[in-house]
Amino acid sequence: MKVAPILFFMLACLFSQNGHAQNPKVYITEKIGEHYAYVNVTKTYERVAEKGYKSIDLFQKLGNSFFADMNMEKAAKWYGELFTLTYDLDAVYYNQYAKALFAIGDSEKANYILEKLKLKSKTTNTK
Repeated sequence: MKVAPILFFMLACLFSQNGHAQNPKVYITEKIGEHYAYVNVTKTYERVAEKGYKSIDLFQKLGNSFFADMNMEKAAKWYGELFTLTYDLDAVYYNQYAKALFAIGDSEKANYILEKLKLKSKTTNTK
């Protein structure tokens, strides 16, 4: 009678070892995974914008991306496109656009943007 539980335990151990073995499908998946290409989202957005698509969200993302990469010429370009669509933006966009303009040497336009920010902050404080 004691042989049956021991035999059952040994069979369970034997089958559980088989369950922990490495699955060959994992290796196949890893081999396929090596062939995936990473998409540069910024370049994709830039191509879309250059084809004529205009969106506040698109220009915000492009400006922020190039600003973070310290590419101030492109950041100023896309923030400029953003500001042609609307001036109803957060103060962050005004500051980053002005910094990008200062960095490329367009201080006159940067000062104009900062003046717009001051006017906007005055109107929001009076409401």
